[in-house]
Amino acid sequence: MIKLVDVWFRYPKRKEWILKGITTSFKPGETNIIMGANGSGKTTLLKIAALLYKPCKGKVLVDGKNFWELDKNKRLLLRRKIVYVHEKPILLRGSVIYNIAYGLILRGIKVDKAIWKAEELLNEIGMRHLANRDSKSLSAGEAQLISIIRALILEPEIAFLDEPFAHLDRQKRKKLTELLESFKSHGIGFVITTHNDTILKDLSIDHVFVLENGMLIEESLNSYRF
Repeated sequence: MIKLVDVWFRYPKRKEWILKGITTSFKPGETNIIMGANGSGKTTLLKIAALLYKPCKGKVLVDGKNFWELDKNKRLLLRRKIVYVHEKPILLRGSVIYNIAYGLILRGIKVDKAIWKAEELLNEIGMRHLANRDSKSLSAGEAQLISIIRALILEPEIAFLDEPFAHLDRQKRKKLTELLESFKSHGIGFVITTHNDTILKDLSIDHVFVLENGMLIEESLNSYRF
């Protein structure tokens, strides 16, 4: 579990606080939605919860441990429990299958097993035909899906996804929704930012938050029943 306790954040040389006294927690097996206007600080909050940014004030607890007070090696081990996917896909040069398998190979999984797992995931969402395509030839929507698959294949406890539906057409949104629901059924948690509540109707959501004026407010799920 990742818990933020009275977290404040502002960027260097800026007087304005982007985040103000945020306290919340994110657990494996739960889907959390963070909504807010463009520029409201959703990405900043996501990066703090994903252990990428250190808050200016407050604590980030991972399984009860104060993350930023741990030594470098312990922080690295805890970071392996989570993944973060940027809004704009960042793919490596080479084939799609290589991109998806790369993280597993880095973690010591044999190449043939990593490739097999990558092919399994591509089959699951009906994109096996992209396996040998060069990553640079993909459409924005295809690249977005591949970057998410590459993260989820690592089987994190929690996945932080920044605007994952932004570049997707209706068909790809459906594929991504099915993929997220499948991984959730295996205990993976999600923290997803969006400014579009129409994508929520097909997800099994546990918590909806709105970030406004630097403060995070949990909304009633009844407001998002379609």
